[in-house]
Amino acid sequence: MHELVNTRHNLQIDPHLHIWGWEIGVYLFLGGLVAGMMIISGFFIFTGRTKNTKCSCFLIPIIALIAISLGMLSLFLDLEHKLYVWRMYLTFQWTSPMSWGAWILLLVYPVLIVNVLLKLPEELYGNFPHLRKISEYLNSSHSILQTIGMISMIIGASLGMYTGVLLSALGARPLWNSSMLWILFLTSGLSSAAAFIHLVAREEEERRMLAKADNSFLIFEFVVIMLLLVGFLTSDQVHIEAVKLLLSGEYSAIFWVFVVSLGIVIPLIIQLMAVNNKIRHTVIAPIMVMLGGLILRFVIVSAGQASHWSGQVFR
Repeated sequence: MHELVNTRHNLQIDPHLHIWGWEIGVYLFLGGLVAGMMIISGFFIFTGRTKNTKCSCFLIPIIALIAISLGMLSLFLDLEHKLYVWRMYLTFQWTSPMSWGAWILLLVYPVLIVNVLLKLPEELYGNFPHLRKISEYLNSSHSILQTIGMISMIIGASLGMYTGVLLSALGARPLWNSSMLWILFLTSGLSSAAAFIHLVAREEEERRMLAKADNSFLIFEFVVIMLLLVGFLTSDQVHIEAVKLLLSGEYSAIFWVFVVSLGIVIPLIIQLMAVNNKIRHTVIAPIMVMLGGLILRFVIVSAGQASHWSGQVFR
């Protein structure tokens, strides 16, 4: 058995552990982004904003399909046994977060496709008349639209929560072993999605509404991060040592500068000033929010892999 060199602390760095690469960070970010898009787009559909032909709820599902496909590609590239991934869909294990995630990801596609079919370019209707009939049926009643919106929000929330549960279920990594992680990832995904939609929205009113929503998400995300840190600091020694990687260790500079400061605090200040008409809306804040969300995943994944239980805890 491999002996750990440093036995002074319960938290050690194992040079032989399998390191997840950039693919997992990208996958977690894109998964959270798509989850947030589905929730926001579903809310727009549920509340009847489809009556506005310029609503971003018609564009977002198309972008979400591309984003989730890129995320799945990133996940596939990280798999060690790529040819056997289809076996995940031959069974469903209630106690396995990976099994839940595989089936949730499978449900994301049909839900997004139904969202896309709500409104298609006229050229497609001309070449494929049956698509017009499908779109007309989906838009034929308020109850159908509400059902589509509700399902989109539910599947989106499930996807966003899963990205955090996947890590928190791995108890061998103390930094991931927190019940707050899924809340953090879901909120971060909502914030990144609101920031992205703010960039592509065609109407000023919608951009302003998304900026206000993103401010709420950023405030809540900051609170969740603080609660996560406090939870670790008031836990046992191995979790205290784990969180020190973020507080004062090798990941602290990236965490406090790029995730907390540039990813949450500064864009929050900019957007608060913008929605209160102190300054004009700018693309800088949304871009900072999305970069902060991406770096958050990389930091949590990397720092989590650097933390684990030593054998002396069980002696």
